[in-house]
Amino acid sequence: MKRARWERRLQNIWYGKSSAYIPLLPLSWLYCTAATIRRLAYRSGLLGTTRLSCRVIVVGNISVGGTGKTPLVIALAERLQQAGYTAGILTRGYLGRASHWPQPVSAGSDPLQLGEEAVLLARKTRTTVFAGPQRVAAGRALLQVAPCDVLICDDGLQHYALHHDVEIATVDVTRGNGNGFCLPAGPLREPVSRLQQVDAVVTVGGGSVHSHTMHLVPAAARRVTNPANRRDVESFQGNPVHAVAGIGDPERFFVMLRRAGLTIQTHPFADHHPFRASDLDFADDNPVLMTEKDAVKCEAFAKANWWLVPVDAQLDTAFYDWLFNVLARDLI
Repeated sequence: MKRARWERRLQNIWYGKSSAYIPLLPLSWLYCTAATIRRLAYRSGLLGTTRLSCRVIVVGNISVGGTGKTPLVIALAERLQQAGYTAGILTRGYLGRASHWPQPVSAGSDPLQLGEEAVLLARKTRTTVFAGPQRVAAGRALLQVAPCDVLICDDGLQHYALHHDVEIATVDVTRGNGNGFCLPAGPLREPVSRLQQVDAVVTVGGGSVHSHTMHLVPAAARRVTNPANRRDVESFQGNPVHAVAGIGDPERFFVMLRRAGLTIQTHPFADHHPFRASDLDFADDNPVLMTEKDAVKCEAFAKANWWLVPVDAQLDTAFYDWLFNVLARDLI
């Protein structure tokens, strides 16, 4: 819970009207300069970049925290396969405790070992998924067991050692780029100007003439102890429910439930929080609704009144038209 409190304080500084970031500006400028120099070193060839035997689509962002990257990766994998491509997915395996990397990920993998996002990607897609902090090594390992036309790299915009054929950056329209400063004074990993260098910007929750739009729409809720048992999210209306979210922006999940007409008691946790049963002991029998990513870590001790709420990423047609044109052009 201490980590969650620190995250909320930082969010208030980065996305609020607090001036507490001012003493951190020298460190922010240093960080921003280092990030720019590092990128230029890769672009100039001073640092080596590895090109794999297939095209690589990178989905990432320039800010810390959740901006809808994982739902977009899932949507891309599904649409590419529908179009006849063979796709694979690379992910970091963030906070995974595996003794060595890279690792293949399956629907039955342990999220404590490989990270909950990696396991969620394996469950939600019919693709080969490999996890590892070194994306080049993970990509090579994946291609050895499952040759692909396209590899989708989840959260890899700053991983320049792997050649990027297509770069897609996600931006949360509600939070934007915060106060516009790099870490630690602000939430940015790279300067805002980096968005002008990617191939496409996808804004979550809204759009502009310079970006594509993605909406995250709740699907039917599923009982954590038995995912085959489903009910519409709207069926929880009229009675109080607990809303649990340990993601980069818990408020996005809470807003989605409120828009569905639910009366919720919110329980925000730090991103990637390692849930225990005691965290969700709310001393009543009200339903507990949680994100799909959090549910992956709660299955071992879940109760019958715990439900996960999946989200589907809906993108404008123009985005897929653009992507397939790019991929077709690369084939020539």
